[in-house]
Amino acid sequence: MPRFFVDTPLVQPGEFALPAGAARHVQVLRLQPGDALTLFDGSGPEWRAEVTAMGRSEVRVSLLAVEHPLRELARAVTLAVVMPANDRMDFLVEKATELGAAALQPLVSERSVLRLAGERADKKRAHWQGVAIAAAEQSGRTVPTRIEPVMTLAVWLAALPEPADDEWRGLLSPRAAQPLAAFAQGRALFLSGPEGGLSDAEEDSARARGFAAISLGPRILRADTAPLAVLSWLALS
Repeated sequence: MPRFFVDTPLVQPGEFALPAGAARHVQVLRLQPGDALTLFDGSGPEWRAEVTAMGRSEVRVSLLAVEHPLRELARAVTLAVVMPANDRMDFLVEKATELGAAALQPLVSERSVLRLAGERADKKRAHWQGVAIAAAEQSGRTVPTRIEPVMTLAVWLAALPEPADDEWRGLLSPRAAQPLAAFAQGRALFLSGPEGGLSDAEEDSARARGFAAISLGPRILRADTAPLAVLSWLALS
């Protein structure tokens, strides 16, 4: 059954006109009145719905019944990632959403290849949020990964509060000796570096903000692979 995100609150059964984005998807799929679909607004529930009218500029649907699927990770996981270059960030956002990340924080560090700021950063963030929404539609998630504003690593670390009792912080480092292991906290924040890794000073700054340096094994993983390996481990543990 087709699934679509709608950027308007879905509150109660009834008929309404789909927002433009979702309406275009319905038109492209050539759905007809009476066809079933699933809608979600990112707040958690999803709705069984039915197309009631198709027009050139408007698609109307009827919300029939709300459901509360359990498809999120047991922990709320945020990935703080120094952005990889080229189209690898798109891939990372898509797969992080499929694997259940609650949020993704794009960062710029000393050795960054991809450097974004100002309007260009805002446009990229909006693009990546769209990638996350599309991945949520495909994967069955009802809460798309939230893409945070692009920040420099130094500014982001300086603004971080002290870790709460229910939060665990991990720094993915090829120089670390301690392997990733089970932890009891209900929230997790993982920091991962760029293609050239974080500098010693940046790793020291992360440790000062409560991050424990951890290893993912003897092989050097790419900047877009390491955070996804962590999410896969958490999803299966």
